[in-house]
Amino acid sequence: MQQKWIFTIITFLIGFMLAIQFHTTQEPVVRDTRDVRELRRELMAEQERHQQLNSEIEKAQALLAQYEQTLHNREDDISDVLSEQIAALRKEAGLEETVGPGLIVTIDSLYHEQFFGQARRTPPADVFRFLINELNIYGAESIAVENERIISTSAFRDVNNMTHLNSRRLPPLPIEVKVLSEKAETLQNQMVVSESVEYFEIEGFSVTFEIVEELELPAYDQTPRVRYMEEVKEE
Repeated sequence: MQQKWIFTIITFLIGFMLAIQFHTTQEPVVRDTRDVRELRRELMAEQERHQQLNSEIEKAQALLAQYEQTLHNREDDISDVLSEQIAALRKEAGLEETVGPGLIVTIDSLYHEQFFGQARRTPPADVFRFLINELNIYGAESIAVENERIISTSAFRDVNNMTHLNSRRLPPLPIEVKVLSEKAETLQNQMVVSESVEYFEIEGFSVTFEIVEELELPAYDQTPRVRYMEEVKEE
């Protein structure tokens, strides 16, 4: 009698395992259909976001330490600290002209018009986005495309097959991208072998780099739009 119970339990377990295996094989396998380029873009975006968060944490800690020191030392006026912070934030937001060492990235056509009979078009918006993401990851401090300063709300868009930045059409080739960086030589070495250069070449554009000791970037000359933000009122 005991052997029959053991045989019954074993048979039940085998049947249960077979049923689970059959159910698993019947379920469709969901695969990630994104290509390598899309995955790399998402990875670069996450790396840039991580870098920005670390930078914001460091700045917040430094500002907190400055406030604490001001409160302990009454000889300093806290209004001066606030004024300095506002000026620093305006500069960081791209609302002020900025001067410093950096890199000029020149984008031009790989081919001559006379051989191809095509108008000199501007590079697509997605290729520009990839270039700006890589510049930020490799240490760019401030960026301007010709006279258009790039800020946190700037966006490249395709409008009637023409690339626009800050809702303005980019000028004809060649186009200069001005990049401020204290480590311009390191940035240049990284960008020369970057994937964004390959993407520009695939689209038919050349990318060259030049280190400049003093580079001036224009201020963002439009009114920044603040969305999804509300004033916190004290109760």
